[in-house]
Amino acid sequence: MYFQTGRVSDRGGRSRNQDSCGFLMLEDGACWVVADGLGGHLGGEIASAIAVEAILDSFRRNRALSPQALESHISAAHNAILEKQRQEPHLSNCRTTAVLLVSDYRSALWAHTGDSRLYHLRGGRIHFQTKDHSVPQVMADAGEIALDRIRHHEDRNRLLRALGTEGEARPTVQIEKQRLCREDAFLLCVDGFWEYVFETEMEVDYSKAVDPADWLAKMESRITRRADENHDNYTAIGVFYANEADRAY
Repeated sequence: MYFQTGRVSDRGGRSRNQDSCGFLMLEDGACWVVADGLGGHLGGEIASAIAVEAILDSFRRNRALSPQALESHISAAHNAILEKQRQEPHLSNCRTTAVLLVSDYRSALWAHTGDSRLYHLRGGRIHFQTKDHSVPQVMADAGEIALDRIRHHEDRNRLLRALGTEGEARPTVQIEKQRLCREDAFLLCVDGFWEYVFETEMEVDYSKAVDPADWLAKMESRITRRADENHDNYTAIGVFYANEADRAY
């Protein structure tokens, strides 16, 4: 079994794209990461790029499939951003969200900070999705609002955790290894992506897709139809756990 990967990243209606994404596939493991930068002019795109580079570099040096390893990858990104802030004070407000997926080709683990999400599809249905570190997510968990109100809540951009904030990174890490099954799929995406694509639509588009790039293209078409002209950057990585005969990167 192998992975197929597709990705999309667009500045949307903004002047700059502050998102970053990347992946690395080695003989004994693979890592995918998506980050959504925050912090104004240039700061956001610098923070997200630092995070992706630091996480992939940390994974190269430590490919263990463990919660501790994933925490170390997130911490590497967090510390790299803090160091950049110290070196260049005009970037003191740069922050980023991050979501990453790691696999040894048999099992998978993931982690995130902020409101960039991971969706795990099994049997064509969403089997798991991460919870945002945001004010609306806390409200939904407390039963104050319905889950479907998170998308357009007025406080949706009030994040409770982000890389580059003083203190510990505090990611949420999947503790138990998830044994992979044939035709498992993953979607890692920023809020500018999941805002316009509903979970049921992710499943529908997956059922019709021939590969991850096709899946992302179908979902991207929904964004371009629905979003207003000033909509946010959007970035996503799609990953299929595929048969050897379907191997493609």
